[in-house]
Amino acid sequence: MSENSANAENAIRLHYLGPEGTFTHQAAISAAEALRPLAPAGAEFTLVPEPDVPAIMAATRSGDGWGVVAWENNVEGYVVPNLDAMIDAEDVAGFVRVGVNVAFDAFVKPGTDMSKVHTVSAHPHGLAQCKRFIAEHRLTPVPASSNAAACRDLERDEMAFGPAICGKLYWLDTVASNVQDYQGARTEFLVVAPRREVPGLLAKARANGVAEFESILTFIPLHTGPGVLADLLDVLRDAGLNMTSFISRPIKGHDGTYSFIATFDAAPWEDRFRAALSEVAEHGDWAKTLAVYPRRERPNPPVDAWMLPEGGVHLDADALPDDWQADEIVRKELLW
Repeated sequence: MSENSANAENAIRLHYLGPEGTFTHQAAISAAEALRPLAPAGAEFTLVPEPDVPAIMAATRSGDGWGVVAWENNVEGYVVPNLDAMIDAEDVAGFVRVGVNVAFDAFVKPGTDMSKVHTVSAHPHGLAQCKRFIAEHRLTPVPASSNAAACRDLERDEMAFGPAICGKLYWLDTVASNVQDYQGARTEFLVVAPRREVPGLLAKARANGVAEFESILTFIPLHTGPGVLADLLDVLRDAGLNMTSFISRPIKGHDGTYSFIATFDAAPWEDRFRAALSEVAEHGDWAKTLAVYPRRERPNPPVDAWMLPEGGVHLDADALPDDWQADEIVRKELLW
């Protein structure tokens, strides 16, 4: 067998939200590099654009390679449709996490009369991250399936937001650069594979020297009422698990029922984690592992007082007089 035919046989398809130029495309390029230690020797990655995340999940579930999906942004939070898709996925789990710095440029087609531009198109998360520019220019936001699709499909007298690379890809003029509200924005992506493949991929990562992992799990208490969630959290706390993120999502169509999604600095095969999950199962609660991936170093800065929103309560005991009354201040500020 020739080297070229062997590489073709070992080729791995990496499905991402297209078209070319999306942040997910950039994440897929980064993921291909990060995945090389886990791929068969000599294998190459083929990047495959997909029209939407359900198509990515379907391709992954069918065994036609792996997928890359946006997971969390440090400005807008979790990408909720993708989070829900992972919770509902029948046979998909994440095993690698990669990040992409996010910055938006504003584009128009060459020859556009700027006085006639009244709309701007981008992915909903992109529009949400550029609210100030939209308001200053009195534009009407129009959601698109992706930022790159907004740029690709741009018509004259319209505007689109997208990564800088979209200007070259789609022959557009750049009206303004870095139009996002916040500098330092970043989006994290999960690389997903058929669930049956993930244990072997993680075992290979461990054999390659990876010692620390993070895990994302979702829990659904089957009983509701006072203390149910506290009891679940007590089990996880007593196991000494460091929880770095915790959110809830409604179970669609069922009032008052929720799933709870948590990220831990631990792997499910660790004794303390396994014991905690066994106890959760014994309580009758439902649990599912969404992803396990090598842990990355991340900043853990304190929350300074100047970062806090207006209208809440924050007491600095060192700056208060000796006769201060916490109850009076809390009652006044929290409207009771």
